[in-house]
Amino acid sequence: MPQSLSLNLVHIIFSTKNRHPFLDKNTRERLYPYMAQLIRDKGSECYRVGGVEDHVHLAIRLSKTATLSKTVSELKTGTSKWLKEVSPKLSKFAWQEGYGAFSISPKDLSAVTNYIDQQEEHHQKVSFQDEFRQFLKQYDMEYDEDYV
Repeated sequence: MPQSLSLNLVHIIFSTKNRHPFLDKNTRERLYPYMAQLIRDKGSECYRVGGVEDHVHLAIRLSKTATLSKTVSELKTGTSKWLKEVSPKLSKFAWQEGYGAFSISPKDLSAVTNYIDQQEEHHQKVSFQDEFRQFLKQYDMEYDEDYV
């Protein structure tokens, strides 16, 4: 019997538009489960969602039929619409265009989920931009500094 198997683990990072601190603690507590459910509703798995006021991190396993770009696009569109509906103070909410996506080895999944869990503590010392640059350098990716 033919079968298609895949194991695509991805660490996704994206920020709010202009890195505006829209996502207070109360908003994040409601947003993260919603994000995870959107991922699961599309047949993928969400291991972790976390972040701070101006950006989010997700550790996910893409389903064998999902594409990364469509998954991120649908996630951003769905959460942006939802946030505007649940809170009048978020009527101008938007995500920044673009995202970072980094492959995760199965043996590193636990380390990535722990990293995501520690975002609030981590960002007391490191800015989002510096954190993102570190990922880009770690993965030896070329980038335009204007968009960091």
